[in-house]
Amino acid sequence: MTNARHGDEVVLHGVGVSPGVVTGPAFLMASETIQFVEREVPESEIDLEIARFESAIIETRRQIKIIQGELTRQTSMDNGVILTAHLMVLDDNAIVEEIIDGIRKRRINAEPVVKDVVGKYAAVLASMSDEYLRERVADVKDVARRVLRNLSGTAAVSLSNMAQPQIVISDDLAPSETAALRKENVAGFATNLGSATCHTAVLARALEIPAVVGLLDITSHVKAGDEILIDGNKGIVIVCPTAERLEEYGRVAEERNSIAKELGNLRLEPAETTDGHRITLSANTEGIEELNAVWQYGAEGVGLFRSEYLFLASNRMVEEEEQFEVYRRVVEGVKPASVIIRTLDIGGDKFMPGAASRESNPFLGCRSIRLSLLHPEEFKKQLRAILRASAYGNVKIMYPMISRLSEVLRANELLEEAKQELTLKKTVFQRDIDVGVMVEIPCAALMADTLAKHVKFFSLGTNDLIQYTLAVDRRNERVASLYEPTHPSVLKLIHETVMAGHRHGIWVGVCGEMAADPLMTPLLMGLGVDELSVAPSAVPLVKDAVRSVSFARAKELAVLALDCQTGAEVLEHCRKLTSEVAPELLELV
Repeated sequence: MTNARHGDEVVLHGVGVSPGVVTGPAFLMASETIQFVEREVPESEIDLEIARFESAIIETRRQIKIIQGELTRQTSMDNGVILTAHLMVLDDNAIVEEIIDGIRKRRINAEPVVKDVVGKYAAVLASMSDEYLRERVADVKDVARRVLRNLSGTAAVSLSNMAQPQIVISDDLAPSETAALRKENVAGFATNLGSATCHTAVLARALEIPAVVGLLDITSHVKAGDEILIDGNKGIVIVCPTAERLEEYGRVAEERNSIAKELGNLRLEPAETTDGHRITLSANTEGIEELNAVWQYGAEGVGLFRSEYLFLASNRMVEEEEQFEVYRRVVEGVKPASVIIRTLDIGGDKFMPGAASRESNPFLGCRSIRLSLLHPEEFKKQLRAILRASAYGNVKIMYPMISRLSEVLRANELLEEAKQELTLKKTVFQRDIDVGVMVEIPCAALMADTLAKHVKFFSLGTNDLIQYTLAVDRRNERVASLYEPTHPSVLKLIHETVMAGHRHGIWVGVCGEMAADPLMTPLLMGLGVDELSVAPSAVPLVKDAVRSVSFARAKELAVLALDCQTGAEVLEHCRKLTSEVAPELLELV
């Protein structure tokens, strides 16, 4: 984060997670500390103490269900599903039994046991390399705070009595706190912690409350009542903005609203260039709660359904029937469009509870397809669940992190076994279901000609492809600046993969973050990419980029880019073309 001071004005940079420009007085929300005293519990009262804990669990579940219902009503979407992760924590027998066991063995009241057990689980999640799991720490801590409040009789901080809409400034906002926000009371919020994909961010977008997170130290720059300006598009928060700044942002907000309205009008329009070249524009999703957004933003289906969210939220193996129900709801939710379900894409340090050991370098370890093939019976459960869901719509299967042909062949063998098992049970499914692979490791791109003979499509996972190609962890602040989607080597791998796919008559998509950057859209089209799959909210921007340029210009850009020696040169060419054909997009990226 970079901070700048102009007189009394302070400009802070974080992560914009919910768009919009708003101003208002600051409401400082103090970090909550629930006070309790550890006390001994006589043997004769242990069962009563356990009953007190169980009553707190019941009350917490009741509160979360109320928030879920209100959230679904307020957003006209099934965003209440987000809080299902909270209910899963409450229903997690391992956690609940450990707390009950702790009360019995330590002979103390429930509060310190809850704090210690949940703290242990949260620390394990926080140490994981997987970003999704690290972000679930907020869910676990949120549930623990509610349980502790209900045990101690402490009231939660209420934002419902504000005399006017204010900007909430806090260290962090828990998902359930965010879900309880009301636009008539909260104009926007800014926090020290958080990321673009945390549940708090998802809820802010659903509630249409402008928000910036990941500011690190905004709470140290703001006093109660300070005038705050939030730019949720750019991830900027300005404390005590000048009159000139407010006037400038008034113009910006008006222009953006006009652009957003025009982009919204594209919802039913095809992703087609000015000279008639069509591409498929799909959405990436990881939960049922996002399905309405697929249609709301004008996507043509789901190009990547991240099946791992179900397992990670549960922190356990999920049985076939439960998987099937989720996949069926997704398939029916986007019918008649297609859904590409990616099989489990998680690492060996965060899957198969009780079976997987921690690894020193999980990025290069037993993850994704490698892990699935080590547990064929569990893998077949997932394959059978996907196949069964295919009877309800158009489904495709995609294997992640493929590095060699033998993995594809073995995965396909297990798929055939799953088909035979369902056939014996006379279960209906899509027998000719399309199978594809993710190309996210350089070796897969280099052997794309070989892989293409055994699959129906490729999907380039550019996030990992860039990291593995450039040896850069984009989350490492010391080297993040070296993470460069336009690096010549990355472009050559993308181009070779596309050409190999087309030589064998299969289509090639991109489902990484590179696909969601409208500056990259003409370049990817020019390189021959057939499909782009992005976060639902990015669909209008990318569609505008597609519809603003000719395919001929896109191909010219790709030729120029492949001849460049640096990523900076490529980016400059992309920016120049966008400024010519769709300058409005430069205001939004």
